[in-house]
Amino acid sequence: MIDDSSDPNLNQVLINRYRLVEAIGQGSMGKVYRAEDQLLGGVTVAVKFLAQALLSEKMKMRFAHEARTGAQLGQRSLHIVRVLDYGVHRNEAPFYVMEYMAGQNLSDLIAMQPLSIDQFLRLMRHICLGLECAHQGIKIDGQHCQVIHRDIKPSNAFVVSDPSLGSLAKVLDFGIAQFLSDSTEANQTGSFMGTLAYCSPEQIAGKELDNRSDIYSLGITMFEVLTGHIPIQAEANSIGSWYHAHRAQPPKTLAQVAPGLNIPASLNELVMACMAKAPEDRPQLMAEILAVLQSLLTSGRQDAQPAVDSPRATAKQTDQTQRTDRRRTLGTARVPSIPNPQQRFWSIEDAGWNVSWPAGKPIADIVFPQLLQTEKEEAIALWVMLPQAEISQRLLNTRYNQFLCTIHPHPMVLWITTIYDPVSGPRWLPCYLDLKDARGEKAVQLLSQTGYYPLIFFAREHPQQPTNVCTVPIAPYQKQVFQDWMRISRGAVVPGSMATSKQLLKAELEKIKPNIVTKLENAQEQRFKTGDE
Repeated sequence: MIDDSSDPNLNQVLINRYRLVEAIGQGSMGKVYRAEDQLLGGVTVAVKFLAQALLSEKMKMRFAHEARTGAQLGQRSLHIVRVLDYGVHRNEAPFYVMEYMAGQNLSDLIAMQPLSIDQFLRLMRHICLGLECAHQGIKIDGQHCQVIHRDIKPSNAFVVSDPSLGSLAKVLDFGIAQFLSDSTEANQTGSFMGTLAYCSPEQIAGKELDNRSDIYSLGITMFEVLTGHIPIQAEANSIGSWYHAHRAQPPKTLAQVAPGLNIPASLNELVMACMAKAPEDRPQLMAEILAVLQSLLTSGRQDAQPAVDSPRATAKQTDQTQRTDRRRTLGTARVPSIPNPQQRFWSIEDAGWNVSWPAGKPIADIVFPQLLQTEKEEAIALWVMLPQAEISQRLLNTRYNQFLCTIHPHPMVLWITTIYDPVSGPRWLPCYLDLKDARGEKAVQLLSQTGYYPLIFFAREHPQQPTNVCTVPIAPYQKQVFQDWMRISRGAVVPGSMATSKQLLKAELEKIKPNIVTKLENAQEQRFKTGDE
């Protein structure tokens, strides 16, 4: 408890309503009191004051934004601390009133004893639900603004007991939150805001932020809650040292820090993915993280095992790289380097060799999705027409797939397949799927169910039969993301312009192309290092 014996604010009544009883918390931005709402018969509330040292007009405005944010978000999510009132005391110190919570922050909780995996999954799910609500945005002066927290860490999550939910986690402190429509002001502050050990590389560099910055901080938080340790350490507690650490230092793995920790492999993968240095390598939405957490809660964590170092798979950046083998070179010794069930893959791939170029499609360099069926199963395939010389040249290319999604103004998925070799460079094979169209949703559903798709190549010079067929796997992580996209799409309001969504996704692809090429170059180098031809 805070020593408040000399606090002049105690027993004062704010706006003839809230009597301050005791100080219960203090931080760099202000002080929090337990108070009684005398208008409602002494109901306990919490009151936060902005610190006297911060009473500039700019900080008062930010504090008011914090109150407004908490009021709007708290009404929409059980997992964000609810703001009830706002006012200014007689000494011109602004304050806001919050729901009072009896509990402790997550940092104090894990200092006492580690959480079980079930507790971890439930509390992290609550935090993600709160952040998802913030990232969906609020209305400020009639304008829709996405809210980026910018200070996610264990001490900014509060855990209380709930009669129906057991332990309940709520996100605290939107005091330095950034509103994306307000980014100009945020970028002109000229000073760093956040907690150095948890901030993303782009945040500490002063770059423009989006929701993926919070996802990085969440990854650090999850790692600490699981292990009791921070995965990245700076040489000194300075902005320069932390800048270098977050940008260049690979995070420790769970296996290195807690080798005896039994966790599901998909959770291990998720935590590491969230801490990727580049925003495009992290899960792109809180919904993707929630899909994994919910799946683990539902499945009962049957895949729990000691933490081991493994290649990191990322959401929406499904980095699948492997050699493309011509079917006829496999002979009778087919040993595909693709996930099980192998026999299903080969059944569908065999069917791909028996199709013909659709009569209604032009003889041109195009790519499109089309259903591929056998007697017992079906899959969505990517049909590609290229010159024969290019197909032959790219038989041993490295392959990569990635999926992007936008819900507004019209739900749409951009399905990107890239084939690459150092001499010819990348060949981009983008395909757009309309989630409000039965065929588009069916395609995404099949990608989710099968976990792979065939690539069927036709040559322009002789398009009657395929020239090459190969199978491209999709990471299990991405399969769960597809399900969430479909769920969100079904609940979306009347769809807007398809053309606008397509342009948005196309622009995003152009932005991330250099990063994809870098990944493929690195994969090619690794192939030669390991002798994999």
